[in-house]
Amino acid sequence: QVQLVESGGGLVQPGGSLRLSCAASGAFFSIYHMGWYRQAPGEQRDLVATITSGGNTNYADSVKGRFTISRDNAKKTVYLQMNSLKPEDTAVYYCNAKHAIISDMDYWGKGTLVTVSS
Repeated sequence: QVQLVESGGGLVQPGGSLRLSCAASGAFFSIYHMGWYRQAPGEQRDLVATITSGGNTNYADSVKGRFTISRDNAKKTVYLQMNSLKPEDTAVYYCNAKHAIISDMDYWGKGTLVTVSS
């Protein structure tokens, strides 16, 4: 069982930056693929960025070059550095953990709200 707690959301002006954190509890964090997803009001939940247990990263086209995902296995934490934020980045951001081998072991956090507005 893995529990995920996101933090770092808030209100930021267009062009600003935020860093989201996702702290995980439970054992064997390093063998989970981690990801950030977001859901805007009235929209489906979409992938933002993922990082595998081996450190390989993948980004949605809309955030490439602006967002960076990273992980610290010793701290059991995954981060999302968001730069050059745009109003269309406004959403609830969710952290996800997927076991690298056992696909049923798939966990979500409760989300943190990011609002980009002047």
